[in-house]
Order: sequence, then C-alpha cells, then structure tokens
Amino acid sequence: MAERAALITGASGGIGLAIAAVLAEEGYGLTLSARRPDKLEAAVAHLREAGHEVETVAANVADEEQLKAVFATHEARYGRLDVLVNNAGVGIGAPLAEIQTKFLDMQLAVNLRSIILGTREGLALLRKAGAEHRKALIVNTASIAGKSGQPWLSIYGATKAAVLNFSVATERELGGEGIACTALAPAFVDTDMSEFVTETIPAEAMIRPSDVGEAVRYLVKISPNCHIPEIVLTRAGEATGAP
Repeated sequence: MAERAALITGASGGIGLAIAAVLAEEGYGLTLSARRPDKLEAAVAHLREAGHEVETVAANVADEEQLKAVFATHEARYGRLDVLVNNAGVGIGAPLAEIQTKFLDMQLAVNLRSIILGTREGLALLRKAGAEHRKALIVNTASIAGKSGQPWLSIYGATKAAVLNFSVATERELGGEGIACTALAPAFVDTDMSEFVTETIPAEAMIRPSDVGEAVRYLVKISPNCHIPEIVLTRAGEATGAP
C-alpha cells in the first residue's frame, strides 16, 4: 500500500490523466474518477501495467451522491488523502443572447459546485494528513479565462473566476492546518476541450498536458513553509489573461 494517496476527478484524459501520471511516479496511490467508465479504464491501463496503485470510480461529479461515492471508495481503499485534485470541468461557449439554461447549469455544477462539494467531502482526511505531515494539498483546476472575461466564454470564465476565489478562501481557512490550496490557471491546453479552437491555434502550439502535470509535481515537492496561491500557464509569447 502506498504511503500517500491522491484523488483526481476528470482523470480519463488531458490534464487529469497527466497529473495522475506524475503523482503515480511520485509514489502516490490513486483514485481516479471520470464520467465514462470505458474511457476511464482504457486511460489508466498504462498506469496499472507500470505497477501503480489505481482505483477507478466512474461518476458524474454534478451528482452529489455519485461524488460522495468517489470519496467513500477512496477512503475504503486507502484510508487517507494527501492530495485532492478537483479537475473535472466542462466548457460550452455561446453568445450571451443564446445561453441555454441547461448548459449554464451544467457548467455551474461541474466547474464550481463539484469543487466545493469535493473539498467538503475530502476535508476530514485532508485534515488528518495535514496534522501528520503539514503537506496536504488541494489543487483546483481553473483557467486563464477566469483571469479575464472572454466573449462567448462568459459562463465558463465566470465559473473559473469563482474557482480562483474559492481557492484563496480555502487556503486562508485551512492553511494553518497543514493544508495548502493552489489553483491552476492554464491557457489553451492540447486536450479534447480545446479542439474548437484548433483552426486558430494549432494543437502543436498549445500547452502540453504534461506541463500542467509537472506544475503539480513542483507543488508536492516544495516545503510546507512555501505556499503557491495559483499557477498561471500561458502559451509562449501570449499576454496573461488571453486564453
């Protein structure tokens, strides 16, 4: 059994899977969650083949009971939680006049509500880890779109701005208990979510998912005395605040 354990939502590809690979290399036992069980199992096969401890739980994080089940399964497997990565997210662009309520609610539920509920559900185990080694960590995936409003991404950007704010509040409330909280705010990363923009920004010019994974490696390696409130990742040559 691994000495430390991590739970990652939205882990069947892209940023979540890249972070999982890094934490596996660092010796963490993993619980990985995503909505589609077939895609999740296929995505983590290489981690298991490499001998890493991986628990998978298919869940829609917009459903509170399913989200709770992810944390219950993790606790039953590992009995501890040292790193929580609230990564699940969805982006649906639309002009303001054409915003559909169901897509508004979906983005609020997945991008923001699930992070708040996930933090709540993981808190008891995170507090135990913080008391043990002062190095428990919450990583919330936001976006550079949360730093500056963007047309057609108003809802997505608003949810990510709220994630940045919630992350600061989390750190200020829990930092004294050995629990750090860092928000990641990347520009376009070469994932399925960014396919809509590839005619303007080719995939080869985007941030690599592994770049975000390496940012998390840095976070787990720094001393408990150092806190990084957020990490903004931009594409080479672009201005901060541009996606």
